[in-house]
Amino acid sequence: MSDRQKGEKTKGVSRRQFLTGSMAVFAGTLLAKDVFAQVKDLSPTKKSDVRLILLGTGGGPRPNKVRNQSAWVVIVNNIPYVVDCGGGVSRQLVFAGVSLAALKHIFITHHHSDHNLEYGNLIYNAWASGFKGRIDAYGPPPLEKMTKAFFELNTYDINIRIPDEGRPPLAPMVHVHEFSENGPVMEDENVKVTAALVNHPPVVPSFAYRFDTARTSIVFSGDTTPFDNLIKLAKGADILVHEVLHKPSLARLLARVPNADRLLEHIVASHTTHIDVGKVAKEAGVKTLVLTHFVPSDDPSVTEEMWAEGPRQNFDGKIIVGKDLMEIQPEGPRVSKTNRFTSARDLGSESILRWS
Repeated sequence: MSDRQKGEKTKGVSRRQFLTGSMAVFAGTLLAKDVFAQVKDLSPTKKSDVRLILLGTGGGPRPNKVRNQSAWVVIVNNIPYVVDCGGGVSRQLVFAGVSLAALKHIFITHHHSDHNLEYGNLIYNAWASGFKGRIDAYGPPPLEKMTKAFFELNTYDINIRIPDEGRPPLAPMVHVHEFSENGPVMEDENVKVTAALVNHPPVVPSFAYRFDTARTSIVFSGDTTPFDNLIKLAKGADILVHEVLHKPSLARLLARVPNADRLLEHIVASHTTHIDVGKVAKEAGVKTLVLTHFVPSDDPSVTEEMWAEGPRQNFDGKIIVGKDLMEIQPEGPRVSKTNRFTSARDLGSESILRWS
């Protein structure tokens, strides 16, 4: 074989190797596009008009491996509006790609630990992450007292970090707005927020919130039984994010916890069943119902279809069985008839989940 032939063969092999590699890359790219077609970049630097992310969808004070405690965030023009602060909310925001340093607004529906346990910690973690500016916190009493108590609890650490790390004083940054009645809560260039009293005994007052933007309307039920105030607040909303109780599964839940009789009494008297939540959504005339605050939150025998079949008996709109770190587009995510996830992007121990 001549030197020329050897050279051509070498070039031929290189070309085949190149083409083979290129085809593999091309196929991989197509696969990636297919798998992640519904996954949106959650970087806070990528502007998106309105986004809703379910940070935590579990109900109750006991931590579990399946769902984080209650927390959600509405992002309007890259400004996050956090609703409820169950344990782990700071980490969930980090997983969702939302900068803690961008925190400006926090809304608390009511004072149960699975909704407010990390309220103070979220403020602190934003400060530790470089926040400089103003944080406005909204909710029922004793929110102001809780805020002051948190600063007092952490005075030693805060006072060390201010001179040692060159941080500004934290307490003057936080402005608390307490209220106990129905009505408008706040309004800025992005959103108008309205509160309505709901029924969640024995916690009084407890609130639902409605967020109205130029593009969409999103309502958070908070914890409640079916209640006229909530239905009026949610009239015609694009999205209703509503708590849900799967009553047939309570026996298994109560078998695993102490004080079962008293707990059963509370759960049944202060929450909304998966049947009744469909009635609420229908009467309110919402477009999309998002189930959250699941009770039980960690029973693998309760499937997504089982959660959805209850509201489907009364509600003909879109039904989404929420999951931690799911992002829902305000125009309404496309939901399959079987109500199942179709794509996900792994983020360590969590996933960003989308519907198609």
